[in-house]
Amino acid sequence: MTTHTILGKDIHMPVRIRLARTFMTTYAVPADAAQRLIDYSGLDILRLPGGRAVCTLVFVDYLDGDLGPYNEFGVSFMVRHHRAATTRFGDLRAVLTGGAGVFIHRLPVDGEFTLAAGRGIWGFPKELADFTVHRDSGSRRGVLHQDGKLVVDLAVRPGIALPSWRNTATSFDAYSHIDGVTRCTPWQMAPVGMRARVGGADLTLGDHAWAAELSSVGLPKRALMTSVVDHLAMTFQDAVPV
Repeated sequence: MTTHTILGKDIHMPVRIRLARTFMTTYAVPADAAQRLIDYSGLDILRLPGGRAVCTLVFVDYLDGDLGPYNEFGVSFMVRHHRAATTRFGDLRAVLTGGAGVFIHRLPVDGEFTLAAGRGIWGFPKELADFTVHRDSGSRRGVLHQDGKLVVDLAVRPGIALPSWRNTATSFDAYSHIDGVTRCTPWQMAPVGMRARVGGADLTLGDHAWAAELSSVGLPKRALMTSVVDHLAMTFQDAVPV
């Protein structure tokens, strides 16, 4: 069992999140623009018909886990697995079979310990930011600021409850890149009580540089779908440089 020492505390792998809650929205964005944004990673955007890529924005509230409680916001893109061969229908097949990876482009948090752990263990691009999150029976809303500047203001409307078989545990590879190194982390998720809908998101971008990045891929626009999970467990394995 691998152990990492973070700010004087031993973290034993794998890291387990016993309870988190999240809301997210997914967009179809121009693949060429998305590729330019993540070129620094050395990874290839997963390209869908029509020259589109998949971009997801997510707010996560970590309530009980090995890294303590904290808030997190993520900007991610679906990418080809670093060992995948390029074929005519390979990208579409990867989406349908769960064979695609997820590249985490931005991952601000509101805790010093999780920032140090995220960067030190997995190479996740965690930075400190300020969060305001509202949850009620009718909607979820997250507002992110950094250095006094608005990054995003995202509100989502919960949809219908998905069948129980759609809430089964899933595994995929999460990619990250900091300090010139791209890493791959096996990541397992076990949602309970997921709700989803077509569309259902209201996104406002601010004047922060991260907001300008989202604008460069055509946001804000109508979302493909939104989803809400109020009971989510996760497991993170050790990262491997690729």
